[in-house]
Amino acid sequence: MSGLIGKKIGMTSIFDENGKNIPCTVIQAGPCVITQVRTKEVDGYEALQLGFDDKKTANKAATGHAKKAGVAAMRKVVEFKGFDGDHKLGDSITVEHFTEGEFVDISGTSKGKGFQGVVKRHGFAGVGQATHGQHNRLRAPGSIGAASYPARVFKGMRMAGRMGGDKVKLENLRVLKVVADKNLLVVKGCVPGHNNSYVIIQK
Repeated sequence: MSGLIGKKIGMTSIFDENGKNIPCTVIQAGPCVITQVRTKEVDGYEALQLGFDDKKTANKAATGHAKKAGVAAMRKVVEFKGFDGDHKLGDSITVEHFTEGEFVDISGTSKGKGFQGVVKRHGFAGVGQATHGQHNRLRAPGSIGAASYPARVFKGMRMAGRMGGDKVKLENLRVLKVVADKNLLVVKGCVPGHNNSYVIIQK
């Protein structure tokens, strides 16, 4: 699917024509530079490699790769398939690639929460202090294993551990506004990741 690389700016809300308040996310989408054109003859498939957000310092490999397109090295480089038309190395693709009212898929890395217990990570209720003289066990996971057989903890058991920092993809988010002069895309609902994190927008 064709698309763009963007940066999450933050959340806000707007009113529609019926006066309903709609929560939305503002994304800086592009402009993205074509840093490589994949062809069927050379690579075995057709795609465009897009770069977004200039790097201040880069190694020689990244600098040399971007130099072919006549641009500086990019912080984020992603390949997209499904672009129509003739695109050349060094061309820019802007937010006008999207239109108001269409639906897009947005993927990003969710906020990292660190090491968390079972109550926050999996929604456990905790043992509580209702019976049997429980003490200081409000957020404990309870029993995690079986008896002497199988005498082990099964894989996939919901336990405490690192939470967040996963790749998350949200599908069918409606485009509410396209602000071409500021390269801004306003989509309905929330988008994974913290503010200023990179997201991938696909048609």
